Amino acid sequence: MKPSGLRQYLSDNAAWLAAGVLLTFLSSFGQTFFISIFAGEIRAEYGLSHGEWGGIYSLGTTVSAIVMLWAGPLTDRFRVRVLGPVVLVGLALAALAMAFNRWLVLLPAVIFLLRLFGQGMSMHIAVVAMARWFTATRGRALSIATSGYALGEALLPILFVSAMDLVDWRLLWVAAAGIALLGLPILARLLRQERTPQSLSDTHSATGMEDRHWTRREALGHPLFWFVVPALLGPGAFITAFFFHQVHLAEIKGWLHVELVALFPAFTTAGVLAMFASGWALDRWGTARMMPFYQLPMAAGFLVLTFAGTLAGGLVAMLFLALSTGANSTLPSAFWAEFYGTRHIGAIKAAAAAVMVLGSAIGPGVTGVLIDLGIGLETQFAGIAAYFVATCALLWIGVSRAARTL
Repeated sequence: MKPSGLRQYLSDNAAWLAAGVLLTFLSSFGQTFFISIFAGEIRAEYGLSHGEWGGIYSLGTTVSAIVMLWAGPLTDRFRVRVLGPVVLVGLALAALAMAFNRWLVLLPAVIFLLRLFGQGMSMHIAVVAMARWFTATRGRALSIATSGYALGEALLPILFVSAMDLVDWRLLWVAAAGIALLGLPILARLLRQERTPQSLSDTHSATGMEDRHWTRREALGHPLFWFVVPALLGPGAFITAFFFHQVHLAEIKGWLHVELVALFPAFTTAGVLAMFASGWALDRWGTARMMPFYQLPMAAGFLVLTFAGTLAGGLVAMLFLALSTGANSTLPSAFWAEFYGTRHIGAIKAAAAAVMVLGSAIGPGVTGVLIDLGIGLETQFAGIAAYFVATCALLWIGVSRAARTL
């Protein structure tokens, strides 16, 4: 797209794209990269081991994945300007619960609320809206909207880690709640004239395989969905585990935590570039050609991280991880719309999101238990690299077969 064309595109769609950016940015408060910066304080407050904290985190996240199967399809029925405020209020209340809760028994419920309203519904609403509202420029819309997540990932960890030296960690969660609430009037203003599923159902509808719209039941019964499931689980599980154990990783590598966190902006920058590149590429070539290969850099990243002994090596590993993470922000969401159509995209994407959230529950729990059993993160990273090579092979088999029916 030429610069003049890009300016016109952004001007014509500014409100809707900005709403997506806002929602994905505010989802940060329920994302692992944010919650995990408080891991040391939470474990100390409640007297938890790595495995116990990982188990609680996994429990809350797993329940949120189950609830997503019901909550996700609401995006097929209600406008973003109706669902969005409800989700942001829920996210703010969850952040306040983290700030004021003193009982260990309630900690899984707090994690559940943060994960459901943050990682789950805030992201889900934004990406489903982009996938439905935009057809020819779906990739660009998704990459722009999810840049809000990238912005949060780049700025919030280093800001909040630095602030913990000056402010009690619980007060920082109060600040997070306040930021989420500030999003309410902004979202309302951006979506005064919202595109809606009802008004776009005819003019902006795109079919999938066999030139039809697939329901969620039909999608779950198709082999392609299950070929893609390992690729959905992987990033959720192992990128989550990487961020979740960032404090422990810094310790075993001999790095200061703040030094590791200082690499996050480079990770985010590379991820943003990969995100926009993949958005442009999928608009040009479609998802079928790209899906089988986009997780190979992630395999390389975890392999490098296995042997990296310096911050420079850690940076190289994170850049590889960022390439796949950036592409993961756009490709899967566009994939469901391209292969299964847009009429039931909210319900189908909710099932995919539940798998991803389930992965983010499995990763911290399994890796935490393995750490407690004496199997170090570096050893685990080598196995994770092999996992991503296998997912790429499965994607190539499943997608190449299904693409013939597009």
